[in-house]
Amino acid sequence: MKNFIYLFALTFLNINLAQNLKIPTDTIVLTSHKTVIKGKEINYTAEAGMQPVWNSEGKVIASLFYTYYKTSPNKGSKNISERPILISFNGGPGSASVWMHMAYTGPKILNVDDEGYPVQPYGYKTNPYSILDVADIVFVNPVNTAYSRMIADENGEFPDKSQFFGINEDIAYLSGWINTFISRKNRWESPKYIIGESYGGTRVMGLSLALQENQWMYLNGVILVSPADYKTLRVGGPVSSALNLPYYTATAWYHKMLSDELQSKDLLEILPAVENYAIDQLMPALARGGFINPDEKKKISKKLAYFSGLNESVILQNNLDIPNYFFWKELLKNKTGQTIGRLDSRYIGIDKKEAGSQPDYNAELSSWLHSFTPAINHYIKKELKFVTDLKYNMFGPVRPWNNDNDNTRDDLRLAMAQNPYLKVLNQSGYYDGATTYFNAKYTLSQIDPSGKMKDRFSFKGYRSGHMMYLRKEDLIKANDDLRDFISKSLTNGKSAKY
Repeated sequence: MKNFIYLFALTFLNINLAQNLKIPTDTIVLTSHKTVIKGKEINYTAEAGMQPVWNSEGKVIASLFYTYYKTSPNKGSKNISERPILISFNGGPGSASVWMHMAYTGPKILNVDDEGYPVQPYGYKTNPYSILDVADIVFVNPVNTAYSRMIADENGEFPDKSQFFGINEDIAYLSGWINTFISRKNRWESPKYIIGESYGGTRVMGLSLALQENQWMYLNGVILVSPADYKTLRVGGPVSSALNLPYYTATAWYHKMLSDELQSKDLLEILPAVENYAIDQLMPALARGGFINPDEKKKISKKLAYFSGLNESVILQNNLDIPNYFFWKELLKNKTGQTIGRLDSRYIGIDKKEAGSQPDYNAELSSWLHSFTPAINHYIKKELKFVTDLKYNMFGPVRPWNNDNDNTRDDLRLAMAQNPYLKVLNQSGYYDGATTYFNAKYTLSQIDPSGKMKDRFSFKGYRSGHMMYLRKEDLIKANDDLRDFISKSLTNGKSAKY
């Protein structure tokens, strides 16, 4: 009887201590830190918080988790109105901001080796290359990523999720959220930049115009990191297919699958000729389809084999149109029997069978999740002191996603036309097979067909993959390229006119 009473009391206590999982809608945790960047000591505050999204009636329908790094004023430092602010997004859609936050521009980076592979014990270390010395940064997590969630009303009903999960829907609510953030932090006078990786590239192209036309907020710069352009990406056809070839060459060169003639040259010596061939020869040949002259088809197949490292017979079997997933499976099949990574083709995978048309899994993503997941969860709670029982969604449920009416490429062009200050930087890795570097170059060329604004676009390539900053050499170079871009896009008193 005594044991029953004890068990009943313990059970009753546990029931009363249990609480429903609550989502904070408007909260801030502020901590102070110092670091050393490029040999200079930097004092900064880190603000981890939740900021609401409101509907047209002023009711909270969601709350977004963000991390805001702001340098503390030092003697001789710029005041807040002169200091640039960088608003950072990752992609997916459905990805948290963890990737660039914990591996690229933020004050802490993953404990990985110099090529970007995980190292145990998992964790993080100081980032001596962060751009926090030249700009403040806010990392934003859209709905259902990280701790960001929809909020139920007083009746327990959640809002219609379709108002968040789509290209134009995403842009609309995030532009309003940015307006609130800039107003709350008193950053209207600051030079403003938005940076987006992968799908985030689509997002920030659209945000550039939405911020101008709907929030009256004008930017100094848009930064596209391994951007996804759905006008060409995975749509099929001659353009989409031909744009993959330079990536095939780069990856085959890395794995030493090209002829001695090409392997003896540096990668950057080879790529210009391949890029020209893809546009001038391959694209027209693919456009002819089944009506291509047989001799011409044979000629093209030989050149494709030369530039891709694939066997000519499999190229002909695919009618000159090589899917990228087939390339990941095929390139090393007769050499090591291994597959190569999608987002970073330096990575190697092992499939159950060597036969097949595509890899069993993404070798690179599996590797990255090893190190990113424990690091971000530990960092937020230990360093930023933001404690919650919510699960940190590395990738959140955002499907179905509405891809209709994607005008983001034209949105960026119009934003640039309206704003003479606005410049664009693209950063891509040569070994990225998901959003290839040449696809990004092609997108830049198509944004402004007139060519009148081409001097306001710049492209930087790196010898790694989708997240080129994981590799130490590219982490240093890419951050310096950001510094240079920010410096060159500051107006320094110059009038906004043509």
